[in-house]
Amino acid sequence: MSETLEYPFETLPAEGATLEVAPGVHWIRMPLPFALNHINLWLIEDGAGVAIVDTGFGLDATRDAWQRILAEVGKPVTRIIVTHFHPDHLGLAQWLSELTGADITMTHGEYLSGHAVWHQLGGYGTAPMVAQFRRNGLDEERCEALAQRGNAYERGVPSLPTRYHRVMDGERLRIGGRDWEVIVGYGHSPEHMSLHCADAGILISGDMLLPRISTNVSVFAVTPEDDPLGRFLDSIRKFKRLPVTTLVLPSHGSPFRNIGLRVDQLIEHHDARCAELLAACEVPRCAGELLTTLFPRPLDTHQVMFAMGEAIAHLNHLERKREVCRSVDSDGIVRFVKSQ
Repeated sequence: MSETLEYPFETLPAEGATLEVAPGVHWIRMPLPFALNHINLWLIEDGAGVAIVDTGFGLDATRDAWQRILAEVGKPVTRIIVTHFHPDHLGLAQWLSELTGADITMTHGEYLSGHAVWHQLGGYGTAPMVAQFRRNGLDEERCEALAQRGNAYERGVPSLPTRYHRVMDGERLRIGGRDWEVIVGYGHSPEHMSLHCADAGILISGDMLLPRISTNVSVFAVTPEDDPLGRFLDSIRKFKRLPVTTLVLPSHGSPFRNIGLRVDQLIEHHDARCAELLAACEVPRCAGELLTTLFPRPLDTHQVMFAMGEAIAHLNHLERKREVCRSVDSDGIVRFVKSQ
């Protein structure tokens, strides 16, 4: 196995245009209003039409780009596939469905999670998130900034579907005369869907495998002692069964090959993060105190949300492995200390 990732495409798709990455599979790159400034979306030729995989954040620029692309393609949309509920993926699904008449396909967990976050239900809202971060030692200034930010999800997902086609792990979608296997992964989101086409040698990985950055793995307030990192690592290990020649189409960054190497790199990365946290927990420490251990750079409010979720996820994973113990002191703060 090569010791480097292979990037077969030297150029990026122009804004509002497509770039063919394999026969019948086209790459689209759309803007995001964050430090991570883009998302990759995909068009798959499907007989006389095209299938869309992921839809982009709810921005006017993205709507305009979709209208230009669909006019240029000049074919009907047969289906809209959403890998997971995050706003850069689900954001314009309902709008595109209304525009094209195509139905939306996603997993049950992602559909319900999108509704829970959008409507701030069942422990998925801003207030429970801020309360969780406060219990884990985030300073009051940052907690207040997150509270004032409000429901950012609703801004990225202006409207939600009220019906969808449900798919489950191991099912096959027939697109363009080829079978695409649904591979459900966990940790980044509840039931993230990747799509593997063995005939084409392609994996649409969504956010489960990214070439240059690590996927965010966070603990939700509704499941404060959960171990999403453990499930994420178990999920990506399963990708190692795919051929080394598989072309991975990620949601961020450029398409790449050498899937097994990337899985190993990500496992090593998270092992190193856990080791740093374990070394810092010789005395009881909370996630808020450990943010600078994992993220020494300055963080904006949006990044603090992900950073806190990730810090808690790594500490929970260490607890699940019995390498640290959890305690709640008289001040109500959750702390972790290295096991004796």
